[in-house]
Amino acid sequence: MSNLPARLKGLRAERGVTQDQVAESVQVSKSLIAAFETSRLAPQQDTAATLDAFFETGDEIQKLSTEARKNRKPGPSWFRPWRNVEETAVILRYFQATLIPGLLQTEAYARAVFASTGLHSDDEVANRVAQRMERQAAILDREDRPAFVFIIDAAALRCGPPEISKDQLLHLADTGARSNIFIHVVPDSAGLHAGRSGSFTLAILEDGGTVGLLDDFYEDRVIAEPTRVTDLERTWHAIAAVALPCDQSRDLILRLVNDYDDPAAELAQVQP
Repeated sequence: MSNLPARLKGLRAERGVTQDQVAESVQVSKSLIAAFETSRLAPQQDTAATLDAFFETGDEIQKLSTEARKNRKPGPSWFRPWRNVEETAVILRYFQATLIPGLLQTEAYARAVFASTGLHSDDEVANRVAQRMERQAAILDREDRPAFVFIIDAAALRCGPPEISKDQLLHLADTGARSNIFIHVVPDSAGLHAGRSGSFTLAILEDGGTVGLLDDFYEDRVIAEPTRVTDLERTWHAIAAVALPCDQSRDLILRLVNDYDDPAAELAQVQP
């Protein structure tokens, strides 16, 4: 078993710094540092290298992290092949009908989502949030820069406690400014559309093939059968046809942000 957690806690004690201070210095969340120190997660290679630089430990943490990842308990069986898809696909397309996509969620929003089910203990919620933040870093910050296309139903933009929704919307606007990330919103005026039936993802692989992931209550389902993938492709194009362009989507997101500063605004009436 890797002694990474003990080593990280020992290094932090030697430096006399808190988890918050380490998190700020290496530009990750405090919950992620806590997950590293309790063996719930192991740092990805780039994060481990940043920790080595902060603690001036050469490549020690990188080696311990590699060992820890090898010894980690595997995730759900359905997710393992999809994680590999996300880490290698050249184009990833996500449609979300009810929530902000997981890869675009802030830590506070993700915590609220997991806590809202009532199915998880506080420790389980913290663990899931840490895993989500780690996944974001691993997928969105890939060195080979795949293209990401997100289509979000406007209703999802208004789903969340006011105290976290404004920051979440600002995060969307900031993330959408990246050159390889495209965020589109389906406006309320679209009415009934093909995406009302549920959320899904499509990934184009290096060999040109396409794989889908279909959201489900208990576990998401990887879709590889050509006929079903074609159905998802058709649905994607039907949704894209009623979605706003990126610039208009950003304008709508920022108008919703502004409405949080105006208590008299009627959020439900916002139209593009």
